[in-house]
Amino acid sequence: MASNRHLGRIIVLQSLYEWEFRTKAGDKNVDMDSIVAKNIEPYAKALGDVEFVHDLARGVLSESEALDKELQPMAPEWPIASISSVDRNVLRIGLFELTRRAKQVPPKVAINEAVELAKAFGSDNSSKFINGVLGTAYRNMGGEEKPNAEPKEAAEASSESADSKKESGEA
Repeated sequence: MASNRHLGRIIVLQSLYEWEFRTKAGDKNVDMDSIVAKNIEPYAKALGDVEFVHDLARGVLSESEALDKELQPMAPEWPIASISSVDRNVLRIGLFELTRRAKQVPPKVAINEAVELAKAFGSDNSSKFINGVLGTAYRNMGGEEKPNAEPKEAAEASSESADSKKESGEA
């Protein structure tokens, strides 16, 4: 059976969101492994690699403070605590995979998966915000290209550049 890692990441996001909500509500019995197991149950057959989900959830949770410290300078206008819980956890998942799972997950995949989670579960501008922050992280790691540039945006930028050269007589 093939693994469905996208579904796995959705389950991790839901589990992190639930863990954060229950922790803030004062639930002293909150346990990530139990939350993940409960969230996996309806999808176990379609999911395939359940260990991937458990490892990702445990990894992001155990590294959340460090991830938050790494994320803050990449979005200085947005204190981590003021970012919505969904966006904060999508950023954590994306940065965790980008920096701590780079040998297993290619950078473009890590960023694209985070952007797709943001499109599905975040607000209207979440995907652009996530892409910008994780793109900055990627470039800070030594990645050179813009990881998730839209072809349309690139074409528009190229067209605008050509138009400005024509106006100035350079073309």
